Order: sequence, then structure tokens, then C-alpha cells
Amino acid sequence: MLGTLCTLITALTCVSGVTVVTQKPPVVTVRKGDTASLDCNLGTVQNSAARWYKQVPGGVPQFVLFFYHPNSAPTYGSGFSSPKFTSNHQSKSDYRLIINTVEETDSAVYYCHTYDDSVKEEVSQLIVTDGDLATPAVTLFPPSTEDLKSSRATLVCLTSDLSQRSKGLADVSWMSSGESVTEDVSTSPAEQQPDNTFRISSYLTIQTADWDKDVVFTCKVSLGSTFSEKEIRKTSCSL
Repeated sequence: MLGTLCTLITALTCVSGVTVVTQKPPVVTVRKGDTASLDCNLGTVQNSAARWYKQVPGGVPQFVLFFYHPNSAPTYGSGFSSPKFTSNHQSKSDYRLIINTVEETDSAVYYCHTYDDSVKEEVSQLIVTDGDLATPAVTLFPPSTEDLKSSRATLVCLTSDLSQRSKGLADVSWMSSGESVTEDVSTSPAEQQPDNTFRISSYLTIQTADWDKDVVFTCKVSLGSTFSEKEIRKTSCSL
């Protein structure tokens, strides 16, 4: 179960018979001392609690709290309590995690879960900072010559120099001809470097035919309201 919970899923497709849990926003940047709010929708599930978890990059999941809408208050995991952490609900399937007076140690990936073992889930990344975050550096690599000999090839987006303050919590997204792409995307967890910055690698598998058609592919990396993006196409690599 924890293996499923630890998987960072960047996009979801509703599949028959599978509970789809959605969260928003995907990345939120909050100033130290402010309040952070993360929303979770349990899909078709209306008679189950929302269970919230926290995971720091490179760490294990921590159970934050359990909240069921008929109850007056949440049930907390070890090390978590009110008034720092609390929860409310907007409907039988819409829940909110509220973190008051946030500190930089609250920066983490947060996700909610329900009872269903077949859950498909999204996550929310919370970045707490006492200053502005630097724009992430993004490098986009074309498919290898070997890749282009087959029907499918892979683009690589490397995000580097993510500051220690960011905790490596960035959202990576892909576009093809200006349209969002969510399938055939694989993004690694942030890796801390010897200089304490973080690096993230993301991969998009494409049809070689689209590369030959000179389709424009874009990788965008967001840190709250700060973002950086790079485009790549076959003709730009031929210059």
C-alpha cells in the first residue's frame, strides 16, 4: 500500500472501477507564518474519511490526520496535532487540510487517501519560504540517435539548481504543440546534490513520427508562481 501512496502521479485518467482522488493546487508556495490550505476530492466516495499524509523528499510517509465529515474533530497521527493541523469539509467528498503558522519544516508532498485499495491519486506540494524562490534552470534534451531508429523515442527534461529552500518541490509538466500531455510521462523524485541544491529529471515518450513532423514539445517547471520552460523540435536541433 505504501508503495502506491509514495508514487507521485502527475496526471490521472478516470478508469472504470477505480476511485480517483484529486487534489489542488498541485504546487503552492506560502510565506513562513501564513496559513496553507490543500483541497482533496474523494471522487465517488462519500462515506469514508480523508486520510492525509506528509512526505519529505527522500523520507517515508507520515500519517498526519484522519477526518470524517460526521465527526467534530480529526484524529491525529504521532507528532501532529491541533491547532497547527486541522481539517474541514465542503461536502461528503470534498475535504481540506489546513496548516496554520507554517514553517519551512512543513515543506513537503501532501496527499489524501481513502479506504479503496484501487485508488488513483494526485498530490499537492507545499513550499514554505521566507523569501523569493529563484527561477529554476531547465534543460531539454532531444531523443538519442538510437531512440529515433524505433517507433517511439524519449525526451529528457532536466531541472537543476533548485535551491535548498525549495526542498526540491517543483511541478514538472509537458506540452505538445501547446496542448497538455499527461500520458507517457515519468518524473523522478528530487535528488539532492552535494551543493545542497536539488535536481529533477522528467521523461516524455513520444512517437518518432511526431518528431519527424517537427512537432514542438515543451517542458515547464513551476515553483508556485515562479516558472521556467523550454521548447524543443527537430529543426531546432538541426541548426
